[in-house]
Amino acid sequence: MTLNRRNFLRATLASAAVAAGSSALAACGNRSAANENSSAAEKNGSATDASAVSSQAELKISFQEGIAPGDNLNAKFDLMEKLGVVGFEPGGRGLKDRVKEIQDALKGRNIQVSAICAGFQGFILSTDPAVRKQCMDTMKEIIAPAGELGSVGVIIVPAFNAQQPVMPHTQETRDFLCEQFNEMGNYAKEHGTTVIFEPLNRKEAFYLRQVADAASICRDINNPGVRCMGDFWHMTWEETSDMGAFLSAGEYLQHVHIASRKRRSMPGEDGEADNYVNGFKALKMLGYNKYVSFECGCQGDRNTLVPAAVELLRKQWKEA
Repeated sequence: MTLNRRNFLRATLASAAVAAGSSALAACGNRSAANENSSAAEKNGSATDASAVSSQAELKISFQEGIAPGDNLNAKFDLMEKLGVVGFEPGGRGLKDRVKEIQDALKGRNIQVSAICAGFQGFILSTDPAVRKQCMDTMKEIIAPAGELGSVGVIIVPAFNAQQPVMPHTQETRDFLCEQFNEMGNYAKEHGTTVIFEPLNRKEAFYLRQVADAASICRDINNPGVRCMGDFWHMTWEETSDMGAFLSAGEYLQHVHIASRKRRSMPGEDGEADNYVNGFKALKMLGYNKYVSFECGCQGDRNTLVPAAVELLRKQWKEA
């Protein structure tokens, strides 16, 4: 056969068709075998299904101090109990002087302290050793009472955009961060709690913007006193998938924040945009049974919108 352009193309296309057919048959065979194996595993009770993965999962709703209407802690806690809210997230500033107040207000209630929201001074990635020391010292002042209150951890951000001068975004900076948080994590372990990295969106922080980044630092530190969290508000702008973000955290996920997804208001105030089902599916897959805590503002009447937001979360948790 003369190998001209027409014959060459005809031979090439014929070979490609045969190869594609063979690949398709092989793929079908692989899928068939996989299905057979899956069916056999299910019959033997060894398959991992959604119900098995999520059997430990629980939606434990928490409020930061400013969420529930009320003139004092007791009034706020009365409403929270009525709504079935089981977590309370106070701020860290001045926490050591509030331990008794919080303990007294929680006596006999089905509410526990969830996380402690920041409250430290300075920042750990400052180029100034005095500012770094201030961060470490004030964090320890919060960690100790957090442990006394039974908190799951103290939330910290390595550096906000406005905090300057700051270390460069390099491997050396990351190594330094790991060293500092290993020390902080050891102190947290001694007090029965953790420190929790919070990723923020790029408008608030240049460093640590995705949940997977925070989890990878936790993995490298390898200290049970160091964990991370996800915040649906920040995840709206930084993550391609709520599910992917939470699954990337895995065992290191210690806390979750939630807010409406356009204005950072009460869940439900931004209408259809306030959909958390994809993220809740991941939390169920992980068997997550820590807290989902409200960190948000409110555009309308809290007496109406707070109960509606709680109901929305419960509805979407069931859908997940």
